[in-house]
Amino acid sequence: MAALQSKIDFAVVFEVKNANPNGDPLNGNRPRTNYESVGEVTDVCLKRKLRDRLMEEGHAIFVQSDDRKRDEATSLRDRAEKELGKKLDSPSIAKQACEKWLDVRAFGQLFAFKATGGKKGKGKEEGEEESPDSGVSIGIRGPVTVQSAFSLSPVDITSTQITKSVSGENPKAGKTRASDTMGMKHRVDHGVYRFFGSMNPQLAERTGFSDADADAIKKTLPRLFENDASSARPEGTMRVLKVVWWRHNSKAGQYSSARVHGSLTEVKPDGTLTLEPLAGLKAEVIDGF
Repeated sequence: MAALQSKIDFAVVFEVKNANPNGDPLNGNRPRTNYESVGEVTDVCLKRKLRDRLMEEGHAIFVQSDDRKRDEATSLRDRAEKELGKKLDSPSIAKQACEKWLDVRAFGQLFAFKATGGKKGKGKEEGEEESPDSGVSIGIRGPVTVQSAFSLSPVDITSTQITKSVSGENPKAGKTRASDTMGMKHRVDHGVYRFFGSMNPQLAERTGFSDADADAIKKTLPRLFENDASSARPEGTMRVLKVVWWRHNSKAGQYSSARVHGSLTEVKPDGTLTLEPLAGLKAEVIDGF
């Protein structure tokens, strides 16, 4: 299948109501914000959701979360060895991985695994110790980049104290049941966020990322938060409002990504967009799922 033929830029606008879109484990799992109280959802979090939705559509995904995995692999190394063979240091591994998994040829991947044993070093003098296997380290640079999402304005965060009314452990002999465990639950009351992304045809040639792959991501973005419910993000509390898709007429593109992303000049809380026209480049606006 031919690699991506045209540069693509995209933007996604989504809404959060009474949910924690991306908790910060270093801050008591409070929703991520910067020093100006602007909400943030990291690119890693967004790519996790993209991978999950693509996997639901039947695409082969390498980086699967434990609670959604579709195979019996116990680790990334285990999955790689089962699908690609034990010799992960083979020069053909990168090509095979890109052919096998959509997320590898889209986002890239670092195959970095520790050595499983020792081997004799080459050119060692008699009596020198054997050097350990250096392991595997293969980097694949992907053509699809996704930026972190930021809210359009500062967000208000509500924190609620919660208790556990049932003990998880039996009380020790001679002691009564411990008092209810206290905890905190945090949410963003309301916020509208947006993020940008790009697809680079030059890098797509290296991984084999195709127009069909780009269309799969385009189809997935409007339903990014479907089937993603949790206690922190109840069903219906996060939804995509709009997706903007710019497909250039060449591999280099008519404009820089910064110029294209900057043409989205205004986003209103209801998802209404204002786009600056760019000569020769049409913006396709897609409603959320």
